[in-house]
Amino acid sequence: MPPLLDVSDVILDPEFFDFGLMCYRNVQTVDTTGIASNSTTATPFGGVVTNNAGDLLVRLSEGARIKGSITIHTKFRLTAGADGVGADEVTWQGNRYTVSNVGNWSTYGAGFMAVNCDLIPLSGGASAG
Repeated sequence: MPPLLDVSDVILDPEFFDFGLMCYRNVQTVDTTGIASNSTTATPFGGVVTNNAGDLLVRLSEGARIKGSITIHTKFRLTAGADGVGADEVTWQGNRYTVSNVGNWSTYGAGFMAVNCDLIPLSGGASAG
């Protein structure tokens, strides 16, 4: 039996909903001579942005880096990539993220998805050695 809770009213509530998100979608087409060309479209959208794993320090023998992530709950159809389409990139609060995982949350409200996004670029740090 699917969940009976519809969270649409909460997720679409202006107190939670962030209208300041922008999606950059890269589409690649190949002409008859085999030459590929990329085109990018920018589309504003809204959703509820929450912390994912946050900012994490990753220490490697080559050095250290900071990686960050967020989760976006939205009805806007984001993609982690498909044939001819790269993973969407999202801007939020001045930072740019790439969509890394798209989860179907439609059992909690028609059309909702939970999207994990990773910070671009990864921040470098001092050597871990």
